[in-house]
Amino acid sequence: MERYRVFDHTADLGIEVFGRDEKELFSNAAFAIFDLIVDLGGVNASEVREVVANGSDREDLLVNFLREILYMINGERLLLKDFSVLELDSHHIAGEVKGEPFDSERHSIKMEIKAVTYHQVAVRETKDGWRARMIFDV
Repeated sequence: MERYRVFDHTADLGIEVFGRDEKELFSNAAFAIFDLIVDLGGVNASEVREVVANGSDREDLLVNFLREILYMINGERLLLKDFSVLELDSHHIAGEVKGEPFDSERHSIKMEIKAVTYHQVAVRETKDGWRARMIFDV
């Protein structure tokens, strides 16, 4: 199953994410951010961090979760590679992420994602699983 796909959006970057269930959907959304930012083949999963987020609904939860994920690169200079969702309901998510600190000698940044936006965010169950759509400020 395809994890995500990029779509054109004026001046920003849009992605559509797929998952067989909600946990896979959220994991794939986090994966998409780092897959777009850096070549994940060069990132080691040597450090483990916990990530927790809350939201008023699934869309708000997805945005808040991805903001926590994005903070790890922008605020902590940590590149993430593996994403495991351990707890998930419509208002709360908790999981583990694995990665390593950014090393300019080993990693090259492909693009910068500045922020996750609420513009056109959608999370829905389909006959084929779960889908989400979001826009990033780049």
